[in-house]
Parts: sequence; C-alpha cells; structure tokens
Amino acid sequence: MYDVNDINPFAKRIYLASPTMHGDELKYMTAAYESNWMSTLGENIDEVEREVARLTGRRRAVALSTGTAALHLAMKLSGITRGTRVFCPTLTFAATVNPVVYEGGVPILIDSERDTWNMDPELLEEAFEKYPDVRHVVAVDLFGTPGKLKEIKEICRRHGAAFIEDAAEALGSLFEGAMAGSFGDASAISFNGNKIITGSSGGALVTDSDEDADLARKLSTQSREAAQWYEHETYGYNYRMSNVVAGVIRGQIPYLAEHIEKKKNIYERYKKGFAGLPLEMNPYDGARSEPNFWFSCATVDRDFMAPQTRNGRDVTYEKVSGKTCPTEIIEALAANNAEARPIWKPMHIQPVYRDCAVVEGAVSEDIFARGVCLPSDVKMTEDEQDRIIDVVAKCFG
Repeated sequence: MYDVNDINPFAKRIYLASPTMHGDELKYMTAAYESNWMSTLGENIDEVEREVARLTGRRRAVALSTGTAALHLAMKLSGITRGTRVFCPTLTFAATVNPVVYEGGVPILIDSERDTWNMDPELLEEAFEKYPDVRHVVAVDLFGTPGKLKEIKEICRRHGAAFIEDAAEALGSLFEGAMAGSFGDASAISFNGNKIITGSSGGALVTDSDEDADLARKLSTQSREAAQWYEHETYGYNYRMSNVVAGVIRGQIPYLAEHIEKKKNIYERYKKGFAGLPLEMNPYDGARSEPNFWFSCATVDRDFMAPQTRNGRDVTYEKVSGKTCPTEIIEALAANNAEARPIWKPMHIQPVYRDCAVVEGAVSEDIFARGVCLPSDVKMTEDEQDRIIDVVAKCFG
C-alpha cells in the first residue's frame, strides 16, 4: 500500500493520453488560413478522406465533426428507426450505444468474452436465437484491440443483419491482416483529442458503398438538395468536419505507425514491469490481431482484490496488506500527479441503460470491478513510466 511518504504531487504531470504534435499540423492549418478555406470544404478535408479510406482499406471515407456523428449516420444508413432492436456491446463507452437511441432504437446489450474484452460471438449467436427478429449489430474494438470481427461478421451475414463497426479507438489496428474499420457495412473512426491520431475533434464514416458515402455526406450538410435555393426533403445534421481540424489530422496521419510503435512499447514495458505482481494486462490474440495499443490497461487478480462493501451506488474497499483495487491505484497515481481511470462501466449497469435487456453480463462487470486504464501517453518517458510502475507496485505493500 502507498502512504504519505510515497506521495509526490509536484512531479511532472503524466497524462492518460494527450495529443502528440509534430509540426506538420500547423503547416496544414496555416494553409487553410492563408487560402481562406476555414469552413467545411478544402484540400485538407479531401486529403483526410483519401488517407482514412486507405488506412481502413475502404473505398470511401466521409470526414465528420466527431466519431459519434459517424456512428449516428451509420445507424441511420443501416435503417435503425423507432422501436428497432439493436445488439450492442455492454463493455464500451456510451457513444457506442447512444446513437441507437438517437434514432429511437432499443439497445439489447451483449456481454464480453475474456480473450479481447469485446463482444462475445457465442453470446451474440445466443442473442439471435432469443431475438430472431433483430437485424442490426454494433460491435466495438475496445481500447484499440479488435474483437473477433470475422466471427461477428459471419454471424451477422447468416442472420441477415447489418453490421456497424465502432472502430473509433482502433485506427491502425489489424485483425487477420485486415484493417480495423474494414469489417462493418459502415464503420466509424474518431479523431478526438485523446485518440492515437487526433484533430482535437473529428471523425470519419468509412464504407465500400458509394451510395452510402454520398448519402452520409448529404445528411452531414443538413440534407440540402441540388437546387438553386435551400431545398430540404428530409432532416439533416451539421456534422461536416472543418478544414482547419482536417489540417491537424492531415499532419498527424504520417506519424500513425510511429505512435503505434510507441504505444506498443508502453504496453510491453508495463507487462515486464508488472511481472511478479498480481496484475494482468488487457489481453489480445497475438496470433490473429495486432492492436494499436491505444490504452494499456490492467486488472487486479481476484485473490488480491481488497474486500468491498456496497452501499447503493457507492462501493468502499477495506485496507488489507497485500491487497488493492483499481480505486486505490487511481488515487495513488493521482497523488503522484499521474492520470489513470477506471475501465468503461458496462452499459447495463449505467443508470440510463439499466432497463435494457442484457445477454449475460458477468464478464464485463468483473473486468470493470478489477480494471484500471493506465497512463498511455506517447510522450511518456521510460523514467516516467518506471515511476508509474513503482507507484502501482507499492499499492500491493
């Protein structure tokens, strides 16, 4: 356990994941400024769309304001409407599921498998047996680790279901040699400030369908018709990416491989540094996939978890020598000016989604109870990471 003598609040701040700039970003932003293309058209946007399509192995990419906007348009393109039931992962960020509700759909939440922490294909098959009318599936590549995408895609094919891949966290990840984002009928990428490639904001919808890409582009610009005046036959959205934001992303893209290499080194150094501690790194199937290692996470072994007491929504942990919990690790790191966070809280135990049907749920709840997201910043030095490892080790006495 850590104590007051271990606290160093004046140490340099270590972030969970912050933007890493290289200089080219400013060049392209300046070009947008000097050419006066500051809105939602311009060379930066065109180039980002070409590059994102290439990086995901898709025919088309549509540059949008956020990854959530990309997911929302993917839901709309797939035909989700009021009352449509949709299979979704429960262990994910809320943005994976929220767009289903935007369109009036009804999420049915599927538990994770332990191999990757992503949607369990066997439970997805069981879900189709229980809800044979469902025709839409959303799956996420959690923390940059692809799920069992071929199995999920094949299950969707057999049941005639549209497959939306939330690859927001997984740009550059591979599954059996294919890019994350290449498996869904439509897929979403995010360029939020903490992503492996960032524009401060931004996202992209990727697809092999020219028709869907063109419709997504139209919907993202308020569904304006090709008329001399402003003509609208359907509702639309203000979802297009700014040419300035696109300049940041354009400047970041050449450094994707470098970022992935550094993220992987962080993961491997944690794995080596935690040897002998009752911690396990977030898993992936190295024979089938190569993650982008966006976040390095760890779970505390069950036998070393501090006893907990539940009181409504609150959970308190007892102080026991040699035992700890994610809360204590996060607090110890915060006391040493380092940022860490819990694993995503499963959707089926979130207040807003607790009334949704759920297929199983114990695996995702267990990962949430024992898991912590560790500092994974590309700019973190080895000395700074050693500091993190030392603080975590002291949590076990």
